[in-house]
Amino acid sequence: MKTIKIFLLITFTTLFLGSCDFDDDGYSLSDAWIGFGLTDNVSENGDSFIIRMDDGSVLYPVANQIPWFDIEEDQRLLVNFTVLGDKNVSGNNKEYYVRINQLKEILYKGIFEITPETEDSIGNDPIHVVDAWLVDSLLTFELRYYGNSQVHYINLVKQPGTPTAADEPIELELRHNNRNDAPYMPMTAFVTFKLNALKIEGKSSTSFKVTGVDFNDGTYKDTGVFEYGNN
Repeated sequence: MKTIKIFLLITFTTLFLGSCDFDDDGYSLSDAWIGFGLTDNVSENGDSFIIRMDDGSVLYPVANQIPWFDIEEDQRLLVNFTVLGDKNVSGNNKEYYVRINQLKEILYKGIFEITPETEDSIGNDPIHVVDAWLVDSLLTFELRYYGNSQVHYINLVKQPGTPTAADEPIELELRHNNRNDAPYMPMTAFVTFKLNALKIEGKSSTSFKVTGVDFNDGTYKDTGVFEYGNN
């Protein structure tokens, strides 16, 4: 089971968090943007790579302020970057040469099939969903909860078995195991789940709903449609 480490805040969130809305008048080395993306085309030594951002833009790093960061293929990242120039910006293409200022690896995992044997380890402690968004096959949550020093477990779970059209909307649960951590401090985390396990043979999309336990006896509820596309 993958785990998520607690962090109070991300150092580069002093800048705005959003899509890459670049200024047509040019770029400045003092400007920076923050967004989520996936690594691709990573070289064997990790020195060369691109990042496909959630908003559809593609970053081509030509300068890196943190060369010691271990880059891997298909790695989910929160990226702080500065645009140095256009590579190919025309029509639907949004490709930029960038300087990487900071990177934060984001927990990135598939859907977990829950069973009676794993119920206890999955947990069902309260967690607050600040925001959630779906890009292609990736469902990302911004979460808040309370803790101190323990590693918390975050999972998106479903019942075992291959989904069928009769099961729609597929029921998913956002589960949190605080591992008896003392609730001393408010924590923030981002988690991305891959929805490929929800594909139904013969269909091009799957509808789903997500529920979770919130604080103060609240319940988180949301719905979505996973469009397969090229995923």
